Amino acid sequence: MPAKGKHRLSTSQRIARVAAVASAGGAALALPLMGASGAQAATSGATADTTTYTVKAGDTLSKIAKAQDVGGGWKKLYEDNKDAVGSNADHLKIGVKLAVGGAADSDSGSEAAAATAQASAKTTASGDYAAPVDGAKGTDYGNSGSMWSSGSHTGADFSIPTGTSVKSIAEGTVVSTGSGGAYGNEVVIEHADGHFSQYGHLSSIGVAQGDTVTAGQEIAKSGATGNVTGPHLHFEVRTTADYGSDVDPIAYLSEHGVNA
Repeated sequence: MPAKGKHRLSTSQRIARVAAVASAGGAALALPLMGASGAQAATSGATADTTTYTVKAGDTLSKIAKAQDVGGGWKKLYEDNKDAVGSNADHLKIGVKLAVGGAADSDSGSEAAAATAQASAKTTASGDYAAPVDGAKGTDYGNSGSMWSSGSHTGADFSIPTGTSVKSIAEGTVVSTGSGGAYGNEVVIEHADGHFSQYGHLSSIGVAQGDTVTAGQEIAKSGATGNVTGPHLHFEVRTTADYGSDVDPIAYLSEHGVNA
């Protein structure tokens, strides 16, 4: 859960070894094992080991996929471990063992094809983001001053009247809702890339913890709850669900094709 009331004051690689057996005139000929340098010439027939990851407290599929550098992200990780995870990808049981990785493609053109697919996926993802509100931006991220407990503004403010529609910036899962101390009523959403978005000072909330939301979906109405001088939306992007892990939210949106 996000910290309350802190917005304003008041492998190493393994050496490859390959054994090749050739058949000549019905007789099997065993070739010697090769060291790392020789194995490089035989990569077309090699397979990558599948590793096992044991779920710990606080883990999510997106966090694991990011930490383990899983191609295809949490969706691929879930696809490979449906039997272990179960029907609800948002609830991982501590101690469950997940398979990470798999056989390498022996096709000489597979790496290029995979790179093309990943580039395509990133292009598509950039179109799956939205601005949190339709309104003018107020106080910028990083502004310094004594009115913030951290010494600087941890999000970006949007100057909008109470009751303005507040939207999720991307597909994700709601991880918390309700009172956020100085943030007033807030919503925090986890996204597939491992980032979290936070929306503060809301007048009403239209989603609940555990809900899945889409980019541009209304999740709340803006307001002036918490420690404010007037109605506005306080918007953050974080690397965890907690206060203090903020990144520049406007730059983050820009990276995903959204000008806010």
